[in-house]
Amino acid sequence: MSDNPTPPRPAPEPTPVAAQDQSTRRDKQTRQDRQDRQPSRDRQTQDRQPPPDRQPQRDRQTPPDRQPPPDKNAARDRSATKDKGAAQDKSATKDGARQDRSAPRDKSAPRDKGAEPPARPPRRRRPRFSVERGWFPPLGSKGKVALVVSVLTGLLTHGYHLFRYPLYLTDEGIYMQRAWSVLRETSLSPYTYDYDHAPLGWITLAGWVFPLPKQFETFGNAINTGRFLMLLVHLVSIYLLFEITRRLSGSVLAATIAAFLFNVSPIAVYFQRQVLLDNLMILWLLLSLFMLLRREVTIRSVFGGGMALGIALITKENAIFFVPSFMYLLYRRVKGSASHRFTSTLWPFAAFAPIGAYVTYALLKNELLPSGFDFDLNNPPADHVSLLYTLWWQLNRSQGTLFSHTGLLQTSWLVRDKYLLIAGVCAMLISLWIGMHDRKRNLGFLISGTLAFGYAFYLVRGSVVLDFYVTPLIPMLAINVGMVIDRMLTGSFANRFMRGAHSMTRVALPSFVALLLLASPASGYLVHTNTEGHTQIADQYQSKINLTGMQHAQIAWVRKHVPPNSRIIMDDDLWGDLHDVRPFYPYAHSHWNASSDPDVRDKLFKKKWQNVDYIIMSNKMRKSMDTNNSDGRENWILQALRNSTRVWSQTQGNIKLEIYRVQ
Repeated sequence: MSDNPTPPRPAPEPTPVAAQDQSTRRDKQTRQDRQDRQPSRDRQTQDRQPPPDRQPQRDRQTPPDRQPPPDKNAARDRSATKDKGAAQDKSATKDGARQDRSAPRDKSAPRDKGAEPPARPPRRRRPRFSVERGWFPPLGSKGKVALVVSVLTGLLTHGYHLFRYPLYLTDEGIYMQRAWSVLRETSLSPYTYDYDHAPLGWITLAGWVFPLPKQFETFGNAINTGRFLMLLVHLVSIYLLFEITRRLSGSVLAATIAAFLFNVSPIAVYFQRQVLLDNLMILWLLLSLFMLLRREVTIRSVFGGGMALGIALITKENAIFFVPSFMYLLYRRVKGSASHRFTSTLWPFAAFAPIGAYVTYALLKNELLPSGFDFDLNNPPADHVSLLYTLWWQLNRSQGTLFSHTGLLQTSWLVRDKYLLIAGVCAMLISLWIGMHDRKRNLGFLISGTLAFGYAFYLVRGSVVLDFYVTPLIPMLAINVGMVIDRMLTGSFANRFMRGAHSMTRVALPSFVALLLLASPASGYLVHTNTEGHTQIADQYQSKINLTGMQHAQIAWVRKHVPPNSRIIMDDDLWGDLHDVRPFYPYAHSHWNASSDPDVRDKLFKKKWQNVDYIIMSNKMRKSMDTNNSDGRENWILQALRNSTRVWSQTQGNIKLEIYRVQ
């Protein structure tokens, strides 16, 4: 039995001799014809042969069992053809070389079809940048380092001395008081909610406090717990501000300058540490703008940006002055796209969804419209509060101009940081001019300028303005300053003489200005001159200054000397300490609620000064009482103050806290 598993092939049948001789002559004639035509065919094959990278893959090896038997005559024909072709190529090469050496080269002569043009070095193109099309330069390693440094700087400037400076503010106590009511009483306010502000801000505070181990006392007291949330909000806002500035300007330097001002400006540190609805509103506004500045405008980004704007509007209504800039940016981003109709409709729908929920809440409680549809400001509705009536009342409030010598601009804002405010307003005007001059190429300048201009118009329009209302303007001015400085450095050193030092100058010059701001006592950024004329560390970083410690001492004296059932008139900054920590003081109310809320005014105190036991005075409480007494509603409280004796007092600088016992 054979070892080969292949079955034997049948033997071929014998061929006749005459037929064999005839086929042999035919094969010889065919081979002779092939030899005559072989050189021309080879040359045609060489001319028509495709490049090596495009040759069809026909040279794959055939399995051994499928290869045809070798043809010895064909092999000899191929070797002869190769030898003749090689001899012809060598002779042609020599003749061509002699001709090239003897005759000059004609540049106008056409090149061979197979010859490739000489390779040119690739031209370095500047990275494309377009806000409208979403062409943003990558962040890069230097940008990541600058972003990390900016976040760490914000953690240091806003985190250090957080619980000691500044003094607890009345509005901080109001917002934490309402967050307490959301958790403890499942209502929007411990008193009658009159729609003075949209409620999402203190609902957010309640959501932050709820999972904490000690809830409102996790960081010492209610306001400290809220201030720690403000620190986290600022760190997230720094990231968003950095990326927004970089995408509007295409420059990491502009983003770094904006983040620096947002971190170290004294006016920014003072207000952004406090528990304010404005800080939460800034976070949602920056998030909405960040979503609209993504590389691709998708359904998710449009819906998220609109929803974030709607949340900002029901956190604080002042966000409405940023809406025109957002709408124009959305229009430019989706203009010409296949889904522009859908996205331009989805964004306002998403923005209106949170507002619709707020309006529905008022409608279900029958508090949307005033009784009899009466909007007379001299006769407020007596049977129930109204959302639309409160909005109408706020729109018609007037205070005077900010530019007077007694206005907040002179007495509060410029005192804290005149450099950022003055430079920011100038940069805003420059951004508007650049953006309007070429709206197609300078869309980023137009957006940054209109954002700052819209909110600045709100501040100067003549209505009632409190000192912390300037908070949302700070990041917008910082963005404009960063972008204008970057543009000035880019244009000023564009000549050939300074081109070598251009990149170094762009970093060195802003760094030098930053050092001047930090080291100059006149700026108040890091050091300042005190009332005695001595240079010292600024108050926001002065470890010896413990302003909130005065309020802790005030609360400690009350717990030691005042009975829990006493009827107390106070300010809202102490409300959480007296209502959430044992022993509770259930009859301690602010002068605002004691003079306006019917349950407190008419049932507890009955508008008689004799029913008041103690008055706890905060720093500016007496001024607030006089301001709130335009219609005489606090006359009985002022009379109780006149018939009282001071039992405790503490003063530090221009801050004075007092406690009075009513006779």
